[in-house]
Amino acid sequence: MSQSQRPQIFIVIGPAGSGKSSVSKALAAEFGAAFLDKDVVCGPLTEALLEIAGTDPAGRDDNPVYQDRVMDLEYQTLLAIAGDNLRLGHSVVLDAPFGRYLPDADFLTANAGAHEWPDAEWIVVRVAVDGESVRRRVEARGLSRDRWKLENWDEFWTRASAVDCRWTGATVVHVDNGGNGFQRAEAIAQVQRQRMMTTADGDERNPRR
Repeated sequence: MSQSQRPQIFIVIGPAGSGKSSVSKALAAEFGAAFLDKDVVCGPLTEALLEIAGTDPAGRDDNPVYQDRVMDLEYQTLLAIAGDNLRLGHSVVLDAPFGRYLPDADFLTANAGAHEWPDAEWIVVRVAVDGESVRRRVEARGLSRDRWKLENWDEFWTRASAVDCRWTGATVVHVDNGGNGFQRAEAIAQVQRQRMMTTADGDERNPRR
């Protein structure tokens, strides 16, 4: 299968309020890809599970049931659905922070194997933004699951901004969503430039090519 025929999986990462959804939807529209937002795919089920467990259904960062038992299920569900789409030849955009998993260099390759992803082009799009912009956006969206973040902002932002993506096997693209906010054409151009550079350099990092 040629480079142009291989489906693409865009994994759009960044902290809450960084603008992942705006970038993800733009990529899905540009490349005709399925758009999978973790909170849409799993949100209602997650809230039900947390409520059944007798905890705050909106609790995330400060909820041990979510952290220890539910979060892994969310991500495994998302990755399994991505695999179904990729096997049908459809490109996919995943919209989720992946924060806990970014330091694990083998996370992407291990899960691609576990969920039987076919040969595909892997692109990680890291949405970069300054802390003040993130805080304003988190406050403005008014979601109950952000309560802990806002009440413990310094701890949240220190932790979120320090995480580095160490995954192997993917092209990593940085998209700036700070200052004046997301510029669709500029973001798409940045992704295309990085993909072209990777192809031109003969990058062999993706072991599933």
